[in-house]
Amino acid sequence: MKWALFGLIIFINYLTASTELNFTLNEEFNMKNHAYKVLTLKEWEQAQASKKIITKLDEKDGFVHLSTASQLSVTIELYFSKEDKIVLLQLEHSQIQNSLQYEAPAPPANRKGTFPHYYGELDIKAVAKAWNLDREAFQIPIEVLLQAEQGSIENK
Repeated sequence: MKWALFGLIIFINYLTASTELNFTLNEEFNMKNHAYKVLTLKEWEQAQASKKIITKLDEKDGFVHLSTASQLSVTIELYFSKEDKIVLLQLEHSQIQNSLQYEAPAPPANRKGTFPHYYGELDIKAVAKAWNLDREAFQIPIEVLLQAEQGSIENK
């Protein structure tokens, strides 16, 4: 787990959490919420307008791609490396658990382990906390780093 945390810190050393998003969230950061969704600013704007969180890749694959805290650094590197700003969403586990499955990565690429996939329409109300992240500094939200450090995933 130390390597996962180290990788998370090294990769995201140029991300910084900026001001909280202007959005009414369900609750504060919760260590029991393990699933995260990363979006571009455009995807986040579309989600706010439609009240549904889904990307073109999600539509193509038939489920919403999510990541755990320890998977975020690679997810961001593989799919968001050309973005200057992204949005990180922590999802409320109690609102997504019935449609959440941990499966092999899709597409597989070089990734191992299981990834959270959400089957169904992911309502924006499932967002527990959200951050704007910029590629200028070296800080990811401390709550996420703490969760990664604790190795906190329980596949249920």
